[in-house]
Order: sequence, then C-alpha cells, then structure tokens
Amino acid sequence: MEIYQANELDFDCRDQIATIFAEGFTQWLGYFSKDPQVIAGAFAHAFQLDYFFVAVTAGQVVGIVACTDCQQLSLQFEKSELIKHFGWLKGTIAARVFPREFAASFKNPPRATGSIEFVGVAASARNNGVASRLLAAVIARTSYPNFLIQEVADTNLPAVGLYQKLGFIETGRRPLVAKQAQKIGINAFLSFQLTRKSPELADNSARG
Repeated sequence: MEIYQANELDFDCRDQIATIFAEGFTQWLGYFSKDPQVIAGAFAHAFQLDYFFVAVTAGQVVGIVACTDCQQLSLQFEKSELIKHFGWLKGTIAARVFPREFAASFKNPPRATGSIEFVGVAASARNNGVASRLLAAVIARTSYPNFLIQEVADTNLPAVGLYQKLGFIETGRRPLVAKQAQKIGINAFLSFQLTRKSPELADNSARG
C-alpha cells in the first residue's frame, strides 16, 4: 500500500474516492437516494484533489482523508451535477443542504491548524491499519502545528479509539436532542485536537 496526495496520481481518482465516501455516508442520505452508486455519482465532482490523501493498493484507492487549513474547502458542489444525479427537486434541495452539511466554512478559523476530514476506508480493506497509516502520513507530510477533527459520532468507537491512539484529545461534545438521537442512533458529535509537540504524535508519525 502506498499513500499519495490525490492530485499527484496519474489518473483522476474522484470516482474511487466517491465510492468510499458513499459506503460511509449513504445511510445518512436516504432522502436523496438509498443507492450508494447514485450517492457516489452525485458527489464525485465535488472532491477537491488538492486537499485529499489516498491509500492505493494495486491501482485501487482503498482509503481517503482530506486535510485543509480550516479556510479552504475540500468539497465544492455544482448544482447542475446534483440535479443530474438526483433529479430537479432533490438536486435543488441538495444544492442548498450539502454545502452547509459537508462544506461549511469555519466561522472563526483557527490559525496554523489542519482540519482533518472525511476519513474513510473501503469495506474490502478495513481492519488492516489503512486509516492509521493515512492519518500518520497526513500529519508527517503537512506542516501544521495543530490538527483538529470535528463531527465524530460518539457511537463510532473504532474512529474514536484510533484518534485517541494517535494522540488526539477530545475537546468538545455536541449532544443531540433526544428525538434526533433516537432516530439516527447517535448521542453526540465529538471534536478532537492534537498538537504536533505531543509525544504521541511524534511517535506515530515516525511509524507512518
């Protein structure tokens, strides 16, 4: 397995990134489509390759993660593409909802901080350390002194455990109202932060 910045590849990997993204997010996007292929098709155009890192095995993308400076956007949507895949009504709604949910700007962007976003691993490659190696590579290859991860479901125990193993510290918890929590099976969204000076970061970056 090799790790690359997505814009360095000699092929356009947006479709493969979108497939991995859809595996993780289709369950939350059922109003627009329950078909992961439709979700992948609708999102493929939006991925900004300058901000994505990918893990590649035998020419296939098996893991993804984005890292921005908290000011640039890793996803940018085009209304025409969303309408093409979802139809006029749902596509128009998506064009209003998706930027707010998946590409919202920081109101007060922290300085000198990398925002880690959209960590995902292909179903066929899970439990092989792909996410851990990807995150370690992002930390090692970027120059931010601080990193943050937002909107992590408290029920996503593998992700929470991985971030803690890499030295991230929980810095915030946004509880959901009881009705919403019961509907989606999540009690709260968590935020994590890591400072490059921490021993855990230096150790895990070296291993990556």
